[in-house]
Amino acid sequence: MNPVLEGLFGNRTATCVLLFLQCYGEGHAQRIAKTFGFGLNMTQRQLKRLEEQGVLVSRRLGNLRLFSFNERNPTVRNLCKLLEVELAALPEEAQQQFFRQRQRPRQSSKALVTHG
Repeated sequence: MNPVLEGLFGNRTATCVLLFLQCYGEGHAQRIAKTFGFGLNMTQRQLKRLEEQGVLVSRRLGNLRLFSFNERNPTVRNLCKLLEVELAALPEEAQQQFFRQRQRPRQSSKALVTHG
């Protein structure tokens, strides 16, 4: 990831959490931690800190707590623009590894397409 963003947001975990949420719109701690190989506690700590600071909001869905950006905050809207630019500037291998995950299961009637 970009070391400037890590300095700006305090650490690599916070940077990855914010980039993940910018890419996917929302997410829960376990999925974010698994995507980047972080510990669950570390990820939960960053999500809680960002929520307390008003950057993120959360909602319960069953036993999950889903986090997303606080769109009511004008500073957060500007932050999202910055993160969008940074996502586009990531190397292709980082985009493939972290930011192109399937969000929904493939339909059972849909043919599986393999590339390569």
